[in-house]
Amino acid sequence: MTEKLVFTGKTHNTGGRNGGTRSSDGQLDLRLSQPHPAAENLFGAAWSACYIGAIELAASQRNVKLPAGTAVDAEIDLNVDDGSYFLRARLNVSVPGIERELAEEIIEAAHDICPYSKATRGNIDVATNLL
Repeated sequence: MTEKLVFTGKTHNTGGRNGGTRSSDGQLDLRLSQPHPAAENLFGAAWSACYIGAIELAASQRNVKLPAGTAVDAEIDLNVDDGSYFLRARLNVSVPGIERELAEEIIEAAHDICPYSKATRGNIDVATNLL
């Protein structure tokens, strides 16, 4: 296997009341007055963006054309137990017009393709739900 760098995301974050995050390419420029819930929202946005791309790839590998209404809603929970913080996640997927069994196969394959899903596997509880 020959490794190939596809992309490097670069961000700069500052804290405090006037804190924020900015990407080096200018695609992201947000004011973040509080670290939370911003961190969970940003993680959910990044993961769901990656995951929908993985769904598109998994569908194309099966010669399935996805409908325009395909969507992923990510829910990222920040939890604390006895002073220890941890995350839980739900990826709620909508693929209207695709037969349920095929849609479930596609979202399961996407979970194996998506780098965010791979990075979190075994580290946090994750549920993928077909809506």
